[in-house]
Amino acid sequence: MLLIKSSSLLLRFYPSLVWKVKTKEKKIYLTFDDGPIPETTEWVLNELRQYQAKATFFCIGENVEKYPSVFNAIIADKHLVGNHTYNHLNGWKTSNLEYFNNIEKANQLINSNYFRPPYGKIRSSQIKYLKSKYKIIMWDLLSYDFDAQTSPETCFKNATKNYEAGSIIVFHDSLKAKNNLYNSLPQTLNFYAKLGYSFETLEN
Repeated sequence: MLLIKSSSLLLRFYPSLVWKVKTKEKKIYLTFDDGPIPETTEWVLNELRQYQAKATFFCIGENVEKYPSVFNAIIADKHLVGNHTYNHLNGWKTSNLEYFNNIEKANQLINSNYFRPPYGKIRSSQIKYLKSKYKIIMWDLLSYDFDAQTSPETCFKNATKNYEAGSIIVFHDSLKAKNNLYNSLPQTLNFYAKLGYSFETLEN
C-alpha cells in the first residue's frame, strides 16, 4: 500500500529524496506522472491554464517518443518536465544496470535533472548512484487517482487533506487515472486557488 501522506520518518530515513518543498509561502506543487498521453495530458494543460497554474510532469520516455507534440506542448506552457524512466520500471524488481540504462534512455528524450521513481520504489543503491545527477522527487500527498477502486471524491480528499505550504501532490495524466483525474483535479485547483495558493513548478 502506497502512503497517501509522507511521514516524518520517511523524511528522516531518506533525506536525499525530496518529499516537499521548504517554503513558508503559499505555494503548492502539482505533479503529473506517466504521460504524455493526448487524451489526458492535453486536458490537464487546459485545466492548468484556467488557474495560471504551473506544474511538473514526470514523463515516460516511451510516451514522449510516441507523442512528441504533446510533450512539446507541456514545455511550451512553461511547465517543468522530469524523467519517469523509459517504460515505467519498478526499481525494486530491476537490476541497477538495467534501471540506470533505462533512465538514461528516457533522458535522451526528456533532458531533465528531475527524476521520480515509478511506484515510488527505488533501492538505496539506486538512490546513491542517481542523486549525483538528479533531484529525486517523491511526494507529500498522493491522490491515488490511478486506483479504479478509489472514488474521485476520495482522490480529492487525498490531495487536499493534511496539506501545508510546499506540499508536492501527485496526480497521473494516464488513461487509467482518467475518470478520477477529470473529476478530482478541477476541485483540487479550485480548493487551493480559493485559499490563495499559487501552483508552481519544482524549479520555483
